[in-house]
Amino acid sequence: MLLFSDGGARGNPGPAASAFIAMSENGQILTANSRYIGIRTNNQAEYEALIAALQFAAAAHAEEVVCHLDSELVVKQLTGEYSVKNSELRKLWSTARELSRCFKKVSFINVPRTNVQIQRADALVNKTLDETSENYSSRKTNA
Repeated sequence: MLLFSDGGARGNPGPAASAFIAMSENGQILTANSRYIGIRTNNQAEYEALIAALQFAAAAHAEEVVCHLDSELVVKQLTGEYSVKNSELRKLWSTARELSRCFKKVSFINVPRTNVQIQRADALVNKTLDETSENYSSRKTNA
């Protein structure tokens, strides 16, 4: 299974969302998912997006997953090239590593932001943040 995940925060930290797209090996989109995750940093949102993607793949009983992320930091932390010093990121890193054990093989690949599927995931993040912002604004106005 191919996973493309992205997370973003408006402000750092700020309102954040995560999104992922799961595809079969032949390029068929299995699901595209996004959700508002509250106030987070960009890096926390990137991890949360990956975790949601891994949870989907585990529930779908995927044996092998290739995770595509535009976050070089997250990829290098998960491959052991960088250590994880931030305590909040360490918790998310630990969750991602634990989920990785669900698969016979898992790979983490850093891809450019110009990757078509990453751009789709980024669009989902922004759509979710726009909708959340609009809902919040209308609730404040109607209060």
